[in-house]
Amino acid sequence: MQPLEATVLAPGNMEEEIQGGYCGDLLSDCIANAVEGSVWVTVQSHPNVIAVATLVGIPCVVVVNNYEVDEETLARARNEGITVLRTPLSAFEAVSRLAALGVPGKKRRG
Repeated sequence: MQPLEATVLAPGNMEEEIQGGYCGDLLSDCIANAVEGSVWVTVQSHPNVIAVATLVGIPCVVVVNNYEVDEETLARARNEGITVLRTPLSAFEAVSRLAALGVPGKKRRG
């Protein structure tokens, strides 16, 4: 969490290995393009984020720009075992730091 200057809001399965990364705020685009096992960087924080993460198989959501996260979102994340982090970084900076750690951007479709 330190490279992202992030706070853990919902711990989920913190031991699950991240396979790649996806960045975006449109839920339908995440469903269409994110890859299972990815970390999802977004400004979205409403409960539907967890529904999409569960559908796609995303184990970790990073909410950027220190946006508040609904308590309902966190409750759903805890129930689904999904980690939710919040960072003061912008999406650009968060993705840049994840890439520097070796997390590759992945996309379902070519």
